[in-house]
Amino acid sequence: MESAIIMLDEHTDQATKQMLQHVVERKKKFEALQQKHQMILWITISVTVVFILYLYVYVMVPYSYSFFDMFSAFVNQSNHVFFLLVTMGLFGYLTMVKNKMEKAEKEYQLLRCEIINKSKMLWEKESEWKNRHKVFEMMKKNYDINLYHENK
Repeated sequence: MESAIIMLDEHTDQATKQMLQHVVERKKKFEALQQKHQMILWITISVTVVFILYLYVYVMVPYSYSFFDMFSAFVNQSNHVFFLLVTMGLFGYLTMVKNKMEKAEKEYQLLRCEIINKSKMLWEKESEWKNRHKVFEMMKKNYDINLYHENK
């Protein structure tokens, strides 16, 4: 469990600490997938641009007089087909990571909204209710998780 969450002794009970810990873990998972998506996106764009430039210089320009000759020149070399498959594979992988990232964001947002909606139950006692803002401020400051409002 995160040290900042453990130090919330008088402000929260153990179940609430677990919920806060889970929302932190889901946010970290979402951010990691977001970073991975960004990296794969730039790799995919780079590989695609290099592939298009390569095709332009070595296939389109020399064989521009005939589409059939361009197609034949493309298919005759196995490295062209391999490069095309790698590019298509990167696009597929990018889509897969994007879907995982969107799922992780949805899970994170649902748990965050659940904590916001259940805040009256989680901080039932009058003293806990008056001090819940300390928990919210700690979550915002340490983990950039907004528990004040449901909107992103």
